[in-house]
Amino acid sequence: MRLVLLHSPLLGPLSWRRVAEILREKGPQAETPAWPRLSTLGADGYAALASSMAATLAGGPPAIVVAHSGAGALIPSVAALAKGALAGVIYCDAILPHPGQSWFDTAPPNLAGQLLAGAVQDALPSWDRWWPPGALERLIPDADVRTALIAELEPIPVGYFEELAPELELDAATAYLQLSGAYAEEAGIAGRKGWPVVRLPLHHLAMLTHAEAVAGAILSLAERLEAPHG
Repeated sequence: MRLVLLHSPLLGPLSWRRVAEILREKGPQAETPAWPRLSTLGADGYAALASSMAATLAGGPPAIVVAHSGAGALIPSVAALAKGALAGVIYCDAILPHPGQSWFDTAPPNLAGQLLAGAVQDALPSWDRWWPPGALERLIPDADVRTALIAELEPIPVGYFEELAPELELDAATAYLQLSGAYAEEAGIAGRKGWPVVRLPLHHLAMLTHAEAVAGAILSLAERLEAPHG
């Protein structure tokens, strides 16, 4: 089994590394590739991100892709270019694909307004600055881990949030792993679609603090996707 763990484009691959280590100990091949930096992208960000990740997927057997947070919106674009390299998809506390809409279209209006108010030279603040004071410290008490996570962040081009997602459909075995209450609606949609769903009452960055539980849930869902009945 090959598992490719995709971090949110707003974060870095560190967010998945401990889970990948645990998965490899359990047997599967587990990878944590990095998306291109958003600050390096042009106007067609979806295509650039998808092209990079499709090339990574092409370097091995078909993979079950695990998409965290904002990576969920990119999966149809990756699948369209990967040409059969996706054996399945697990959305992990992730937004679902939203063809024809921008990230701003799907975000709560108050959040979009707050972020735009803090924009400097067409860039939004780095993701760690989206949280209220002390919130990130409570989620990730380990100062070394938190520092390493923040070191991978950067201001985010406003254009990335304004770009409309391509009108693409995804045809792949799919499951959902909910980590936080913020993604209860997405998990509910997944359940109504008949996808396998696992709910862990943790938090959005539980990969960093509860890696064993997250790895176990991913492996369980991946085995269900690989089963003949899907």
